[in-house]
Amino acid sequence: MRILIPGGSGQIGTILARHLHAARHEVTVLSRNPKPAAWRTLPWDGQTLAPAWTSLLDRIDAVIHLSGRSVNCRYDAAHRKEIIDSRVVPTLLLGRAIAQSANPPALWMNASTSTFYRDARGPDPNSQQAQPNDEFTGELASSNDPSVPDTWNFSIDVAQRWEEAFYSSSLPRTRKIALRSSMTMSPDPGGVFQVLSKLVRAGLGGTQGPGDQYVSWIHDRDYCRAIDFLLAEPAITGPVNLTAPHPLHNRDFMRALRRAWRVPIGLPAATWMLEIGAVFLRTETELILKSRRAVPTLLERHNFTFDHPSWPEAALDLVTRSRSA
Repeated sequence: MRILIPGGSGQIGTILARHLHAARHEVTVLSRNPKPAAWRTLPWDGQTLAPAWTSLLDRIDAVIHLSGRSVNCRYDAAHRKEIIDSRVVPTLLLGRAIAQSANPPALWMNASTSTFYRDARGPDPNSQQAQPNDEFTGELASSNDPSVPDTWNFSIDVAQRWEEAFYSSSLPRTRKIALRSSMTMSPDPGGVFQVLSKLVRAGLGGTQGPGDQYVSWIHDRDYCRAIDFLLAEPAITGPVNLTAPHPLHNRDFMRALRRAWRVPIGLPAATWMLEIGAVFLRTETELILKSRRAVPTLLERHNFTFDHPSWPEAALDLVTRSRSA
């Protein structure tokens, strides 16, 4: 297949482009800062319809859009604008470009986030408050919830605007899928797995905050396999939870990661400690403290099977790959 990946030069885009290229697809990445790669990479600014890339749409089979400024920052006014604009503006631009194509791609997958769903937490996984969120019965969060921190509401607002921009274009000849992804775990440098592993190996990988917040995650190879599956399955459209089927409490998540690294102890970090640390690290505690219990019901109903469905086994695989790298 001929696949276009706008915003594909980040960590997830690079993982996906590498996978698709190895599978002998014809991959083209659009990037604000193009770098040499085994696949074709072209410049774009995400704001203007340039012939260098719009001309490709007439012969592209699928678009996988991954643009978006990292949310690993403080949510001040300038960063909030960058986070929203870097997602919404390129998405609207692609909608216009595909609409103008004489032979538009059959499939457009657009990045989204499992943060879309309400905060689902609690020590009892069967309680009403802790019920998992899927594509069919999942409860979407409100961006105006006075009971949660403002930074959490901002993340919901980003998710809502992002998908609104995606669905705003009418493209009758193009199947559209919103990829509501959770944290993608990979041994590649710069990702969340490397950050958490550094904490564990330094003896700081204990429970973070209350510990009853759910962590939704997906192994990088299952992420790529799920993209393969969606490329080949014409019956799937709309939002898809790109996440492993077994989210778990933060305390259990960190315990399994410590065991994978063979680190016997990890100092816990209370919420107030995380808040202070986030200021110095120029990030937000929302990334750690909000509970995300998303499950991939749609994928499983279509008989997709995960190679790494549970975190303890997935963590062992990732640690082994990290050591060998």
